[in-house]
Amino acid sequence: MQPIKKDGKVILVCMRCGRKEKMTSNDNFKITERIEHDAARDSIPVVDEENEVKQLPTTTIECPKCGHNEAEWWTMQTRSSDEPETRFYRCTKCKHTWREYS
Repeated sequence: MQPIKKDGKVILVCMRCGRKEKMTSNDNFKITERIEHDAARDSIPVVDEENEVKQLPTTTIECPKCGHNEAEWWTMQTRSSDEPETRFYRCTKCKHTWREYS
């Protein structure tokens, strides 16, 4: 149920079925928010190559694009703080970037 102001009064409306109820001063409610994800936000963040630290750590992992066995890696907190970080890899040969979720 979502609180909506109508005719100077607050009523609770179900956003799925449209059911309406009057709200009293004794009612407690929790406001929640739906977060819509967009493609721009879900894209892989890449370390800026112009301002990049030249010594990113490397590891042995196969590039899914070219098959090379070495990639630079870094981590970033892309989800809520109670979930593990996301590890990003960039192939040292073809510069393809991909992510690995923990």
